[in-house]
Amino acid sequence: MNIEFNKNDDAMRQLVYLLKSRHKQVALGGGEKKIESQHKKGKLTARERIDYLIDNPEDFLEIGAFAGDGMYKEYGGCPSGGVVTGIGKIAGRSCVIVANDATVKAGAWFPITAKKNLRAQEVAMENRLPIVYLVDSAGVFLPMQDEIFPDKEHFGRQFRNNAKMSSMGIIQVAAIMGSCVAGGAYLPIMSDEAAIVDKTGSIFLAGSYLVKAAIGEDIDNETLGGATTQSEISGVTDNKFPNDEACLDYIKSIFDKVGAFEKAGFDRTEPKTPKKDQQELYGLMPHDRVKPYDVRELIGCMVDDGEFEEYKEKYGQTIVCGYARIDGWAVGIVANQRIVVKSKKGEMQMGGVIYSDSADKSARFIMNCNQRKIPLVFLQDVSGFMVGSRAEHGGIIKDGAKMVNAMANSVVPKFTIITGNSYGAGNYAMCGKAYDPRLIYAWPTAKLAVMSGASAAKTLLQIKVSSLKAQGKEITEEDKEKLLEEITERYNEQLSPYYAASRLWVDGIIDPAKTREVISKGIEAANHAPITEQFNVGVIQT
Repeated sequence: MNIEFNKNDDAMRQLVYLLKSRHKQVALGGGEKKIESQHKKGKLTARERIDYLIDNPEDFLEIGAFAGDGMYKEYGGCPSGGVVTGIGKIAGRSCVIVANDATVKAGAWFPITAKKNLRAQEVAMENRLPIVYLVDSAGVFLPMQDEIFPDKEHFGRQFRNNAKMSSMGIIQVAAIMGSCVAGGAYLPIMSDEAAIVDKTGSIFLAGSYLVKAAIGEDIDNETLGGATTQSEISGVTDNKFPNDEACLDYIKSIFDKVGAFEKAGFDRTEPKTPKKDQQELYGLMPHDRVKPYDVRELIGCMVDDGEFEEYKEKYGQTIVCGYARIDGWAVGIVANQRIVVKSKKGEMQMGGVIYSDSADKSARFIMNCNQRKIPLVFLQDVSGFMVGSRAEHGGIIKDGAKMVNAMANSVVPKFTIITGNSYGAGNYAMCGKAYDPRLIYAWPTAKLAVMSGASAAKTLLQIKVSSLKAQGKEITEEDKEKLLEEITERYNEQLSPYYAASRLWVDGIIDPAKTREVISKGIEAANHAPITEQFNVGVIQT
């Protein structure tokens, strides 16, 4: 066991090291030369602005750090989607912060930038958190305008969200710290208050070149829409400041005076450390994804004082449900069990698979958590639902539907951590991205897809071979092996948590030892939004 533990520990440490290395690279944005260029203009970078603004830079929960990772190679890439987003505290108050990164294509909007901005606004709206926009953007990236501009979830949706948040009473504060052009100019001006930095900040619907082309007027950008023009002549912005720091100091002063908010009232006691070191998770999680492990061991590393009150322990054993505290917060945990278990009916059940009894138990547990106003935490390592005649005759679809119904209609906040596999309908039932978890993060060991790599590759090979045969092409066993290798390699790349994070299917990838911290910050944010909706599962299968 010690040998296996050490092997797992070594493998996880390598994955965590890779994660930290990749994040350091992403945090450079457009690179050191572009950062130096920002500094020469007297400007801070997006990350420096956030660090200056928030109470504790170490306490910043980044959302979407790997957005755009490996995408848009033909345009030189778009690290972090060209924008830094996350949750941090300003004058003691949790806020969502959105900071354009001008070192990446002058902060221009790629399709993933729009998706990431909308995700940040969604986090603010769901949790009723104030939001701060640090604007420094050249606007839409024109070569891809058709993928950013006109659709429902494109660029324009953010201004709709500005208006909706304002009507909801969510505080929005903006600082124009660089370019702010065209439609993007509405974002700060639809906020409650808009500050601007003198000489470096500018805001206009059309820049000087476009003005010249459109109406023949010769004018420079500073006169057209600089800080003096917009603060003293037009009144578009509210205050101007001599530099980034002074502007950010003003935002701090705003939040220092904001009144108290109504809380959701989730239960919290004095936090206690787990009995096990959280880094024990490294050795407990098998590097070989087919090997079994007891998920209770993982839970023991995450919960306060190792205390976990299990619900229906001997029934529906492939999902473990129970009550605990994480950093003092009361939570209900729903976790896939990865050891092979034997039901009281004598059925051997595979770990990571959802059976009728485990789905039935989970649905009831989820409903109890809603009744008691306890946030839900899902630990995903799921291969899917059980298949075959025995499962079908036992009503697996009906019981699975019951679990999905209870989870989808939950009014308590949900948080999802993908520790291992996240395949097919199992992803859905265990609160995947489509089911509105307040936050969803993955461990470096996570794999997301409709099915496992081996199963998918063989199926895709069969389809490819059939297609070639239909074209009258003969294929040898050697050709088949080569094709299978190519298909498997391509599919495994898509299974990677980085592939998922780049497309914002998850909010990020985290060191497993930080899981408690992420969940605690998520519940603290969710506590800003009182539950007003009645829990109602509608018509549920019985």
